Amino acid sequence: MEKTQHSKEDLVVQVALRAGRIMIENGSEITRVEDTMTRIARNAGVPEGQIFVMITGIMMSVSGKQNAQIEPVRKRTFDLEKISVVNDLSRQFAGHTISLTEFQQALIQLELNPKYFPFWIQLLGAALVSGPLELVFRHSFANFPISCLIGAAGWTIFYWLNKWVKVRFLSEFAAAAGIGILAILAVRLNFGTNIDDVIIGSIMPLVPGVPITNAVRDTLAGNLVSGPARGVEALMSAAAIGFGIALVLRFM
Repeated sequence: MEKTQHSKEDLVVQVALRAGRIMIENGSEITRVEDTMTRIARNAGVPEGQIFVMITGIMMSVSGKQNAQIEPVRKRTFDLEKISVVNDLSRQFAGHTISLTEFQQALIQLELNPKYFPFWIQLLGAALVSGPLELVFRHSFANFPISCLIGAAGWTIFYWLNKWVKVRFLSEFAAAAGIGILAILAVRLNFGTNIDDVIIGSIMPLVPGVPITNAVRDTLAGNLVSGPARGVEALMSAAAIGFGIALVLRFM
Protein backbone atom coordinates (compact mmCIF):
# COMPACT_ATOMS: atom_id res chain seq x y z
CA MET A 1 0.00 0.00 0.00
CA GLU A 2 2.81 2.39 0.92
CA LYS A 3 4.65 1.58 -2.31
CA THR A 4 1.49 2.34 -4.32
CA GLN A 5 1.11 5.66 -2.52
CA HIS A 6 4.71 6.61 -3.27
CA SER A 7 4.22 5.67 -6.94
CA LYS A 8 1.14 7.89 -7.14
CA GLU A 9 2.99 10.78 -5.51
CA ASP A 10 5.88 10.38 -7.96
CA LEU A 11 3.43 10.43 -10.88
CA VAL A 12 1.75 13.57 -9.52
CA VAL A 13 5.12 15.32 -9.24
CA GLN A 14 6.12 14.25 -12.75
CA VAL A 15 2.84 15.50 -14.27
CA ALA A 16 2.94 18.80 -12.37
CA LEU A 17 6.58 19.42 -13.30
CA ARG A 18 5.97 18.66 -16.97
CA ALA A 19 2.90 20.92 -17.06
CA GLY A 20 4.82 23.73 -15.35
CA ARG A 21 7.80 23.39 -17.68
CA ILE A 22 5.61 23.53 -20.80
CA MET A 23 3.94 26.67 -19.50
CA ILE A 24 7.20 28.46 -18.69
CA GLU A 25 8.78 27.43 -21.99
CA ASN A 26 5.88 29.01 -23.85
CA GLY A 27 5.65 32.35 -22.07
CA SER A 28 3.46 31.89 -19.00
CA GLU A 29 4.00 34.05 -15.94
CA ILE A 30 5.34 32.40 -12.78
CA THR A 31 2.17 32.97 -10.72
CA ARG A 32 0.04 31.07 -13.22
CA VAL A 33 2.53 28.18 -13.28
CA GLU A 34 2.56 27.91 -9.48
CA ASP A 35 -1.24 28.01 -9.32
CA THR A 36 -1.64 25.34 -12.01
CA MET A 37 0.89 23.00 -10.39
CA THR A 38 -0.69 23.47 -6.97
CA ARG A 39 -4.14 22.67 -8.34
CA ILE A 40 -2.85 19.56 -10.10
CA ALA A 41 -1.32 18.27 -6.86
CA ARG A 42 -4.38 19.13 -4.78
CA ASN A 43 -6.83 17.53 -7.22
CA ALA A 44 -4.64 14.40 -7.29
CA GLY A 45 -4.91 14.07 -3.52
CA VAL A 46 -1.50 15.52 -2.65
CA PRO A 47 -2.32 18.81 -0.89
CA GLU A 48 1.09 19.22 0.75
CA GLY A 49 3.19 19.66 -2.39
CA GLN A 50 6.06 22.13 -2.09
CA ILE A 51 6.74 24.07 -5.30
CA PHE A 52 9.53 26.47 -6.25
CA VAL A 53 9.37 27.97 -9.75
CA MET A 54 11.95 30.03 -11.64
CA ILE A 55 12.25 30.77 -15.35
CA THR A 56 15.26 28.43 -15.60
CA GLY A 57 13.91 25.51 -13.60
CA ILE A 58 11.18 24.10 -11.35
CA MET A 59 11.53 22.18 -8.09
CA MET A 60 8.76 20.18 -6.44
CA SER A 61 8.54 17.78 -3.54
CA VAL A 62 5.84 16.11 -1.49
CA SER A 63 5.81 16.78 2.24
CA GLY A 64 7.19 13.89 4.24
CA LYS A 65 9.60 12.80 1.49
CA GLN A 66 13.28 13.58 1.66
CA ASN A 67 14.00 14.10 -2.02
CA ALA A 68 12.74 16.74 -4.43
CA GLN A 69 12.50 16.48 -8.20
CA ILE A 70 13.84 19.19 -10.49
CA GLU A 71 12.75 20.01 -14.04
CA PRO A 72 15.14 22.30 -15.96
CA VAL A 73 13.81 24.86 -18.44
CA ARG A 74 16.31 24.99 -21.30
CA LYS A 75 14.36 27.03 -23.85
CA ARG A 76 11.81 29.82 -23.80
CA THR A 77 9.53 30.94 -26.59
CA PHE A 78 5.95 32.19 -26.89
CA ASP A 79 3.09 29.89 -27.76
CA LEU A 80 -0.06 30.86 -25.86
CA GLU A 81 -1.92 27.95 -27.45
CA LYS A 82 0.17 25.46 -25.46
CA ILE A 83 -0.50 27.36 -22.23
CA SER A 84 -4.21 27.26 -23.01
CA VAL A 85 -4.08 23.50 -23.69
CA VAL A 86 -2.32 22.83 -20.36
CA ASN A 87 -4.92 24.92 -18.53
CA ASP A 88 -7.74 23.03 -20.27
CA LEU A 89 -6.19 19.69 -19.33
CA SER A 90 -5.83 20.86 -15.74
CA ARG A 91 -9.53 21.79 -15.65
CA GLN A 92 -10.49 18.43 -17.15
CA PHE A 93 -8.42 16.67 -14.50
CA ALA A 94 -10.05 18.76 -11.77
CA GLY A 95 -13.45 17.79 -13.20
CA HIS A 96 -12.46 14.08 -13.17
CA THR A 97 -13.02 13.72 -16.91
CA ILE A 98 -9.44 12.48 -17.42
CA SER A 99 -7.18 10.45 -15.15
CA LEU A 100 -3.69 11.40 -14.02
CA THR A 101 -2.15 8.95 -16.49
CA GLU A 102 -4.25 10.37 -19.34
CA PHE A 103 -3.17 13.86 -18.26
CA GLN A 104 0.47 12.80 -18.51
CA GLN A 105 -0.02 11.22 -21.95
CA ALA A 106 -1.79 14.33 -23.22
CA LEU A 107 1.14 16.50 -22.09
CA ILE A 108 3.61 14.19 -23.84
CA GLN A 109 1.57 14.35 -27.05
CA LEU A 110 1.38 18.14 -26.78
CA GLU A 111 5.18 18.28 -26.79
CA LEU A 112 5.59 15.70 -29.55
CA ASN A 113 2.91 17.19 -31.83
CA PRO A 114 2.69 20.90 -31.07
CA LYS A 115 -0.11 22.86 -32.65
CA TYR A 116 1.12 26.06 -34.22
CA PHE A 117 -0.05 28.41 -36.92
CA PRO A 118 1.41 27.68 -40.37
CA PHE A 119 4.08 30.01 -41.66
CA TRP A 120 1.79 31.82 -44.12
CA ILE A 121 -0.61 32.78 -41.33
CA GLN A 122 2.32 34.07 -39.27
CA LEU A 123 3.39 36.19 -42.26
CA LEU A 124 -0.12 37.54 -42.63
CA GLY A 125 -0.24 38.32 -38.92
CA ALA A 126 3.10 40.14 -39.08
CA ALA A 127 1.85 42.22 -42.00
CA LEU A 128 -1.40 43.05 -40.22
CA VAL A 129 0.53 44.15 -37.14
CA SER A 130 3.08 46.26 -39.01
CA GLY A 131 0.84 48.34 -41.27
CA PRO A 132 -1.94 49.27 -38.82
CA LEU A 133 0.54 50.16 -36.06
CA GLU A 134 2.41 52.37 -38.51
CA LEU A 135 -0.87 54.22 -38.96
CA VAL A 136 -1.44 54.40 -35.22
CA PHE A 137 2.01 55.77 -34.40
CA ARG A 138 2.87 57.80 -37.51
CA HIS A 139 -0.48 58.46 -39.31
CA SER A 140 1.06 57.94 -42.75
CA PHE A 141 -1.25 56.18 -45.20
CA ALA A 142 1.40 56.41 -47.90
CA ASN A 143 3.72 54.09 -45.98
CA PHE A 144 1.03 51.58 -44.96
CA PRO A 145 1.51 49.04 -47.81
CA ILE A 146 5.30 48.99 -47.68
CA SER A 147 5.24 48.69 -43.89
CA CYS A 148 3.08 45.57 -44.23
CA LEU A 149 5.46 44.03 -46.77
CA ILE A 150 8.67 44.86 -44.89
CA GLY A 151 7.15 43.72 -41.58
CA ALA A 152 6.38 40.34 -43.18
CA ALA A 153 9.93 40.18 -44.64
CA GLY A 154 11.45 40.96 -41.24
CA TRP A 155 9.34 38.22 -39.65
CA THR A 156 10.58 35.79 -42.30
CA ILE A 157 14.19 36.50 -41.34
CA PHE A 158 13.35 36.17 -37.65
CA TYR A 159 11.42 32.91 -38.15
CA TRP A 160 14.05 31.05 -40.16
CA LEU A 161 16.99 32.17 -38.04
CA ASN A 162 15.13 31.10 -34.91
CA LYS A 163 14.49 27.73 -36.50
CA TRP A 164 18.00 26.95 -37.77
CA VAL A 165 20.47 29.08 -35.78
CA LYS A 166 20.52 28.46 -32.03
CA VAL A 167 22.08 31.78 -30.98
CA ARG A 168 20.08 33.94 -28.59
CA PHE A 169 19.09 37.40 -29.84
CA LEU A 170 20.78 36.91 -33.23
CA SER A 171 17.42 36.50 -34.96
CA GLU A 172 16.13 39.81 -33.54
CA PHE A 173 19.33 41.61 -34.56
CA ALA A 174 19.35 40.19 -38.10
CA ALA A 175 15.62 40.78 -38.63
CA ALA A 176 15.91 44.39 -37.45
CA ALA A 177 18.93 44.97 -39.72
CA GLY A 178 17.01 43.46 -42.63
CA ILE A 179 14.03 45.72 -41.92
CA GLY A 180 16.31 48.76 -41.81
CA ILE A 181 17.94 47.89 -45.14
CA LEU A 182 14.60 47.22 -46.85
CA ALA A 183 13.08 50.44 -45.45
CA ILE A 184 15.96 52.54 -46.79
CA LEU A 185 15.80 50.86 -50.20
CA ALA A 186 12.01 51.26 -50.34
CA VAL A 187 12.20 55.00 -49.69
CA ARG A 188 15.04 55.48 -52.16
CA LEU A 189 13.02 53.64 -54.82
CA ASN A 190 9.95 55.77 -53.99
CA PHE A 191 7.89 52.92 -52.54
CA GLY A 192 7.74 54.85 -49.27
CA THR A 193 8.03 58.45 -48.15
CA ASN A 194 9.72 58.28 -44.74
CA ILE A 195 12.29 55.78 -43.47
CA ASP A 196 11.38 56.29 -39.81
CA ASP A 197 7.69 55.66 -40.44
CA VAL A 198 8.38 52.42 -42.30
CA ILE A 199 10.86 51.14 -39.70
CA ILE A 200 8.60 51.95 -36.74
CA GLY A 201 5.72 50.00 -38.24
CA SER A 202 7.79 47.09 -39.54
CA ILE A 203 9.61 46.27 -36.29
CA MET A 204 6.41 45.97 -34.24
CA PRO A 205 6.10 42.16 -34.70
CA LEU A 206 9.58 41.81 -33.15
CA VAL A 207 8.95 43.95 -30.06
CA PRO A 208 9.09 41.76 -26.89
CA GLY A 209 5.73 42.83 -25.50
CA VAL A 210 4.86 39.53 -23.77
CA PRO A 211 8.21 39.25 -21.88
CA ILE A 212 7.90 42.85 -20.67
CA THR A 213 4.32 42.26 -19.51
CA ASN A 214 5.28 39.02 -17.72
CA ALA A 215 8.28 40.71 -16.11
CA VAL A 216 6.03 43.40 -14.62
CA ARG A 217 3.39 40.91 -13.50
CA ASP A 218 5.94 38.57 -11.89
CA THR A 219 7.64 41.47 -10.09
CA LEU A 220 4.33 42.87 -8.79
CA ALA A 221 3.38 39.36 -7.64
CA GLY A 222 6.54 39.24 -5.48
CA ASN A 223 8.72 37.04 -7.70
CA LEU A 224 11.76 39.27 -7.30
CA VAL A 225 14.10 36.79 -9.02
CA SER A 226 12.07 35.67 -12.03
CA GLY A 227 10.50 39.08 -12.68
CA PRO A 228 13.76 41.04 -13.09
CA ALA A 229 15.28 38.09 -14.97
CA ARG A 230 12.47 38.24 -17.51
CA GLY A 231 12.94 42.00 -17.67
CA VAL A 232 16.63 41.62 -18.50
CA GLU A 233 15.79 39.07 -21.17
CA ALA A 234 13.26 41.47 -22.73
CA LEU A 235 15.78 44.31 -22.50
CA MET A 236 18.40 42.24 -24.33
CA SER A 237 15.88 41.43 -27.05
CA ALA A 238 14.95 45.10 -27.42
CA ALA A 239 18.63 46.07 -27.47
CA ALA A 240 19.32 43.57 -30.26
CA ILE A 241 16.51 45.12 -32.31
CA GLY A 242 17.81 48.61 -31.62
CA PHE A 243 21.41 47.71 -32.50
CA GLY A 244 20.28 46.16 -35.78
CA ILE A 245 18.41 49.30 -36.82
CA ALA A 246 21.16 51.65 -35.58
CA LEU A 247 23.87 49.75 -37.46
CA VAL A 248 21.98 50.04 -40.75
CA LEU A 249 21.16 53.72 -40.30
CA ARG A 250 24.75 54.47 -39.43
CA PHE A 251 26.32 52.87 -42.48
CA MET A 252 23.69 53.29 -45.21
